[in-house]
Amino acid sequence: MKTLVVFDFDYTIVDDNSDTWVIRSTPEQTLPDWLKKSYERGRWTEYMARVLTYIGDQSVQPGHMRAVMESIPFTDGMIELLTFISENKKDIDCIIISDSNSVFIDWVLHASGLKSAIDDVFTNPASIDARGYVNVRCFHAHDCQQCPVNLCKRRVLHDFREKQAQADVHYERICYIGDGGNDFCPVRELKEGDIAMPRKGFTLEKLLCKAISEDSEALHAKIMPWASGNEILRELTALIE
Repeated sequence: MKTLVVFDFDYTIVDDNSDTWVIRSTPEQTLPDWLKKSYERGRWTEYMARVLTYIGDQSVQPGHMRAVMESIPFTDGMIELLTFISENKKDIDCIIISDSNSVFIDWVLHASGLKSAIDDVFTNPASIDARGYVNVRCFHAHDCQQCPVNLCKRRVLHDFREKQAQADVHYERICYIGDGGNDFCPVRELKEGDIAMPRKGFTLEKLLCKAISEDSEALHAKIMPWASGNEILRELTALIE
């Protein structure tokens, strides 16, 4: 049985927020106040749709936006980790579940030459229209009270595992690698034998520490905080050997 590795994208694979990094493609490299103030809590994707329309209105071409996105830095050790995964596909399946969008993730992975490491990407669907504007839509609707309206990562992971099970693909363990508040929901669903890998010093690690301090039985998975992808690489190497 294989190991399933699940990645978040922003501040996990890449060392920044792809949705704010794209603002560097605008002439002023900033957004007007009226646009910033239009954000409503839990509705980031709708806000990003407005941001991307604004960027298009500034006559920013997709090629320029792509070049800017391709300059986003990878988190330390992630290139090595993804290279290892791409070389060990017989033992590892790997998916991304992210609140970014499909165009940004595709551009970044394509430029890095590491697309072959990833079996599937679950994120807000995006496309480039005839005007050269990037359009983004919400990934799905769900009834989870903990998650943003456009994406419950627990539901995505659950649905992926069910689909795989129907194809007779079962996993020995899941390694979930993330940093943010929206990674807490799926991590709580992990079972004994699975590994939750929160990035050190980020929101997910703090939420996990709080949950464990309130109830030591709250989480079933092993918790392994990380600062570099090389730490995850060592753990993954030991697991599959």
